Amino acid sequence: MLFQLSFNLQLSYMASNLKFAKELITFLGKSVIALLETMIFTFIPRPRKNVAGEIVLITGAGRGLGRLLALRFAHLGSVLVLWDINKEGNEETCRMAREAGATRVYAYTCDCSQKEEIYRVAEQVKKEVGDVSILINNAGVVTGSDFLNCPDDLMEKSLDVNFKAHLWTYKCFLPAMIANDHGHLVCISSSAGLVGVNKLADYCASKFAAYGFAESVFTETIVQKLTGIKTTIVCPFFINTGMFEGCSTVRPFLLPILEPEYVAEKIVDAILKEKVYLYVPRFLYFSMVLKSILPVKVALLLCDFMGIFNIMDGFVFKNKKH
Repeated sequence: MLFQLSFNLQLSYMASNLKFAKELITFLGKSVIALLETMIFTFIPRPRKNVAGEIVLITGAGRGLGRLLALRFAHLGSVLVLWDINKEGNEETCRMAREAGATRVYAYTCDCSQKEEIYRVAEQVKKEVGDVSILINNAGVVTGSDFLNCPDDLMEKSLDVNFKAHLWTYKCFLPAMIANDHGHLVCISSSAGLVGVNKLADYCASKFAAYGFAESVFTETIVQKLTGIKTTIVCPFFINTGMFEGCSTVRPFLLPILEPEYVAEKIVDAILKEKVYLYVPRFLYFSMVLKSILPVKVALLLCDFMGIFNIMDGFVFKNKKH
């Protein structure tokens, strides 16, 4: 009996080892193929998908980056759904999009800090326009104050607009994407969603959360084999849209204040190529590697050298509608 038990244990051990070896070989084989694919598309431009006729919803479309994204999708023949709390700015974007060639543009006034309003306007969009197939969560607000000096209502607003709105818009539009196995989820996070920044505690918290949420839902689509649903997570450095007015960089050759037209172009290109991650400028990729491997003291010295500790010193707060 003991011999039989020992024999069974040996068989189980051998089967476990064989299973591990098989899974390891499969992993290595697929990894080599994925790496070769990446190398090939490094030298050969990746084909861009056609977004003509796709229903593209952009939050925070009334100004800045959201407006520029809308104009680019207008040129590409997409159906545009524009959300913003600023009715006048949103209608101006709508007019500009039509002039840029969009034949179907819909502007909705929506306060993205209010869950029930998001749900209400989303239902209106479904009835009047159809199922959104590209969702771009772009709306954002910033306070730019020391944590203890930041009013509670402004901190709550940061979390509501910069993060929680992503939850509610996904709840509204993801089910149709799953049903059709077709869609694209775009999260506009920030470099402040990758590293903590002085005087941006609430903003960093909201952007870290948006990044983590988008990445988590991305993994859900992979596990559920929803190959038709794509995700793009965007982390740009500060953009010259007025949102971070007064901020400056001491190392512009590595971390420049970005021009919004350039960022919009990179985002649309990443969507068309179905890239999962986009960091702008490219130095951010390298900085993430350094953050992972450098001792904390050295990383802090690097932040000091790059001027990250004081980048918000000249910030001018403007309580603009998002």
